[in-house]
Amino acid sequence: MQFGLQTLINQQRPKMEVIGRSSSCIDVLSNFKNLSPDVIVLDLIHDSEDELQAVLNLISSTSAKVIFFKWSENTEIYDKAILAGAKGIIEKEATLETILKAIEKIHEGQVWLNQPTIERLINQLSQHKFKSSDVHARNGIDKLTPKEKKVFLTMIENIGIPAKVIATKLHISESTLRNHLTAIYEKLEVNSRLELWSYVHKHKLK
Repeated sequence: MQFGLQTLINQQRPKMEVIGRSSSCIDVLSNFKNLSPDVIVLDLIHDSEDELQAVLNLISSTSAKVIFFKWSENTEIYDKAILAGAKGIIEKEATLETILKAIEKIHEGQVWLNQPTIERLINQLSQHKFKSSDVHARNGIDKLTPKEKKVFLTMIENIGIPAKVIATKLHISESTLRNHLTAIYEKLEVNSRLELWSYVHKHKLK
């Protein structure tokens, strides 16, 4: 799998290429400290606490987008990684072409998650993170400026769409979109697009 995937990726030059490999998730941080990858693909074979902690440390310490293969039926380790900031899960049955497409979408700013995973994560966030009332949620929306409300509505109507596409829809730059999102996240007390979707789902705002 690794050789076939590496060959397939390198065939896409100059669009993408493999710039490094590591034998385990635990070794990735030390092996990649002199590299600047845009996307890191993790082969998450073992669901041990050490490997999970290594993945969480990697996610928190890199600006690269992290996506990983799902080999275990234990969804908890994958859910924790996604909630920590990983961008996607590649199913073990995926073809090399599907893997390549997932990497491309992740690089563009999308998430690569199937619908059951998205629903499970949203339910988890709804149950544990948002305990406030619907009144509080409405008050949070009221804090948004007219421009922020427009960005908010566009975001929740285009789940999974790359940021650059949303920016084009709004006729603004990606940097302006990021600034609006930072303000929206702060006012609604969320930290990511996934949490924003959960906020909408929890408070029935859509």
